[in-house]
Amino acid sequence: MRFGLGLSVQHLPEEPQAVRFREHVEQVRLARAVGFSSVWASQHYLSDPFTYFQPIPTLARIAAEARGMLLGTGVLLLPLHHPVEIAEQLATLDVIADGRLIFGVGLGYRDVENQALGQDPKDRVGRLVEGLEAVQRLWSGEPVDYEGRHFKLRSARISMRPMQSPRPPIWLAANSDSGVRRAARLGDAWLMNPHATLSTLERQLELFRATRRELGRPPAVETPLIKECYVAPDAAIAFAEAASLIGPKYRAYRTWEQDKALPPGETFDATFAELARDRFIIGDPARVVEEIARCRERLGVTTLIFRVQWPGMEQEKVLRSIRLLGQKVLLKFLSS
Repeated sequence: MRFGLGLSVQHLPEEPQAVRFREHVEQVRLARAVGFSSVWASQHYLSDPFTYFQPIPTLARIAAEARGMLLGTGVLLLPLHHPVEIAEQLATLDVIADGRLIFGVGLGYRDVENQALGQDPKDRVGRLVEGLEAVQRLWSGEPVDYEGRHFKLRSARISMRPMQSPRPPIWLAANSDSGVRRAARLGDAWLMNPHATLSTLERQLELFRATRRELGRPPAVETPLIKECYVAPDAAIAFAEAASLIGPKYRAYRTWEQDKALPPGETFDATFAELARDRFIIGDPARVVEEIARCRERLGVTTLIFRVQWPGMEQEKVLRSIRLLGQKVLLKFLSS
């Protein structure tokens, strides 16, 4: 297994944002030192009640601290963008990252983002499918003619190709069953979300694999998973502190209707104990090792991306989680 650090690019608006960003730089330095192999940054717009560092400039700066590590957009909301812009921006980022970029891409679910950018939310799927096709063709470096419903290109040739050949890997995030089937059709891997329970992910992963078989596509090489993770020396302290930190974020997610994008039966309308069960990885190092092993056994996870910070969380606790993961947890799996 390999392990990634998912940066918490969400923060409280009253906090000094420049300080918060410098803390991300410090987190990446420590993660690299203790054995993490990748760094990830996600995307949302209009993220009230939080601020939000956007992923492309964030990762471009972080690359200087992450030598030898993979950089991933986890995830970039492609339907909100034009494929020429994304092809150019990510080709540049792949060069900055010395050919170590993973294109994590998602559909998005918030109507407010689409509407603010002048797009019909009903066009999300079409824009995602066309955008992915156009970006890949543009990454060839050859002139592209493309005629879609949402995008039209005439002899469009981007100014810089990605460093990777033929292109960076595409890990497609999805929440719904239809999205998982789409990921099987269009992506190199399904990037599993941190919001669904283990049983839902297990069922959907079989759907992903079965769909690839039906399409005649080879099995995915990577099985990546994102998880909320909080580690403390004592399990009871870890759970109590996590409830005060993760709980408010998921209450905000409810107002964003994140859980409505998940399959039937998944809800965030629950106590924190109910929400955390089979969804988050929280505890002392021994407990965390057990939970990671369970994810590996049931899902065959190859890359596990930890989100270890939530809005309002002190840097000391973030660094403690990263340090404990590196010193007490990851070695159990890196050596196996």
